[in-house]
Amino acid sequence: MSVAPGERVSVTLAVNGAAYTLDVEARWLLSDVLRHSLGLTGTHVGCEHGVCGCCTVLVDGSPARSCLMLAVQAEGREVQTVESLARADGELHPLQHAFRRHHGLQCGFCTPGFLLAALPIYREAEQLTDAELREALSGQLCRCTGYAGIVAAVRAAAGIEREQSAAQ
Repeated sequence: MSVAPGERVSVTLAVNGAAYTLDVEARWLLSDVLRHSLGLTGTHVGCEHGVCGCCTVLVDGSPARSCLMLAVQAEGREVQTVESLARADGELHPLQHAFRRHHGLQCGFCTPGFLLAALPIYREAEQLTDAELREALSGQLCRCTGYAGIVAAVRAAAGIEREQSAAQ
């Protein structure tokens, strides 16, 4: 398929469980469509080179750099952003609770990327060694925390989930 510069194409994707059909320029990045077309500003853009991980979202359940992915590449796929974590009533996801409890955030700019990178693995994090957990999160950069609180938070999130389930 050949697309002329500036030509718009139709893209259908699911974002946080809702279906969207958007007319986008073929060159638009997924991060830009999420932020500017859909108003989901929780996906942060830091380096714009795929190095920092601030733009991490889940695409079909796997972490992906939305600043490196064209929106047209998301055609027919399920995209999950940080906005999907908290429940509709405002109750935070166990990962969000854990980041707050264990001081896993400072300025918060990298936090959405860390949360989405941790989402597929946090339930198994208690069984991972520190080295394995750090490796799993190694694509995310934080300039503020030093990672100890982040690792502790990801490790503790499954326990917080169990606490919440027991309280219900």
